Amino acid sequence: MIYLDNAATSFPKPPRVIEEMARCMREYCGNPGRGSHKLALAAAEKIYDCRVTLSDFFHADAPENVVFCQNATHALNIAILSLARKGAHFICSDMEHNSVRRPLEYLAREQGCSYSVFNSYVKDPERNAQKICSSITSLIRPDTVAVISTACPNVCSARMPLDEIGALCRRAGIFFIVDGAQGAGHFEIDMKRSDISALALPGHKGLLGPQGSGVLILSDDFKSHPLLYGGSGSASLDPDMPTELPERLEAGTLSTPAIVGLEAGIGFLKGIGIEKISNHEKTLCTKAVRMLSEIPGVTVYAPRHAGSVVSFNIGTLSSDKTANLLSERGICVRGGFHCNPMAHSVLGSDTHGSVRTSFSPFNTADDVFALAEEVRAIARGKYR
Repeated sequence: MIYLDNAATSFPKPPRVIEEMARCMREYCGNPGRGSHKLALAAAEKIYDCRVTLSDFFHADAPENVVFCQNATHALNIAILSLARKGAHFICSDMEHNSVRRPLEYLAREQGCSYSVFNSYVKDPERNAQKICSSITSLIRPDTVAVISTACPNVCSARMPLDEIGALCRRAGIFFIVDGAQGAGHFEIDMKRSDISALALPGHKGLLGPQGSGVLILSDDFKSHPLLYGGSGSASLDPDMPTELPERLEAGTLSTPAIVGLEAGIGFLKGIGIEKISNHEKTLCTKAVRMLSEIPGVTVYAPRHAGSVVSFNIGTLSSDKTANLLSERGICVRGGFHCNPMAHSVLGSDTHGSVRTSFSPFNTADDVFALAEEVRAIARGKYR
């Protein structure tokens, strides 16, 4: 099997992730913050270690600003809904996942908020940070509370200029929320350098941790509100949630095995080096774009970008059909709309969606050659 669906979830996981999760279940899986006995304290210590690791890795203000969630969707909902008030205006990119679009639609429909969409210029040969920032600037209003942007879309590898957008938000006095789902673990994200107010992360994609692990990292000046209310392990006599992070946003028992697995995944990334991983995936992406583009009948979307994601279609064949044919040949990719109709509308793939291939540190040039060979065979009608 050749696994090229890492934008959905990374596979395989590094052995150290599996080993640490198993060790947790065997040796120290108490309930963190719910007791002073040995196992509860050991679990709490491991969770704090992961907060420190994440804080250092993404250059956050403090480990206490690291909040554990179910996934990036959960994290984005906390960040976006925390800023909701009647009349609040948001700005997002035209490449946003439904994890951003749907909360904004809900706020516009039910809470008296509004949002505008800026142009990411992903199909423009002259795409640059200045164009993108000019598009954002034209949309800022007195009631604008935040700009929301993906670090990199999940349908092509068009990185957003986070440093420039963050600086623009700082000058405008508004918050900057970043969806790091397809950037974290693939290239460096620096919260301080990019003036990021809230960074939402999945643990199970580029960070190589398990499913069920997600993170929201907040800057000191971002005031958040809980989505969930309940036990926090502290201030039990208070009818409200604690005022301090991270307990304010972490109602209920945390998934200690998932969190320690996430830290092990980040440890694996640090051992290789994020720049080395980024260069490796760029090389594979560039090779895939070149080889797929040479096949008659194949359309590659936004081929100028080099990262970890390449989307394509074969003629009028549905993306789902192509993905199924590749699966039968032992190659795992994803067909469809990838929960991102906004991006498909921009790229021109809104009729059939696209076939998405996405790379990890474990993929090789041989995987790309095998993909191109099978796509060529499908394009020639061999399997239809």
